[in-house]
Amino acid sequence: MRNSDSSDHSPILAYVFWVFGFIGLHRFYLGRPLTGTLWALTLGLFLIGWIIDLFLIPGMAEDAADRFPGGDEDYNLVWILLVLLGVFGVHRFYQGKVISGLVYLFTLGIFGLGILYDLFTLNDQIAADNRARY
Repeated sequence: MRNSDSSDHSPILAYVFWVFGFIGLHRFYLGRPLTGTLWALTLGLFLIGWIIDLFLIPGMAEDAADRFPGGDEDYNLVWILLVLLGVFGVHRFYQGKVISGLVYLFTLGIFGLGILYDLFTLNDQIAADNRARY
């Protein structure tokens, strides 16, 4: 059940990421990195899982809202920044992580490995920041 402190994982943004779901992006965004990896390695479970996810996204978004607390940092914005400008560390700057933002900027996301790390941990990073502020 969602409460006022729930996160802002948007089903609409999840559907936008679902368009690229055969690489698992929507699953990473919704806090399911293991199945996101499976989708990436199997092209969305040979596109069958990708199509099934079309119907599962609302439930997964609600689950993400229950698992990750809301707060000052906007999950949607940070994820958009990661997807569009992650290699430049813009999402890290937004989170107030200036040193790692600069490292990402000058190493193109630590040669892509930092981006992979953030795909797996970004929801937890934002949740920790939001918890620390309250």
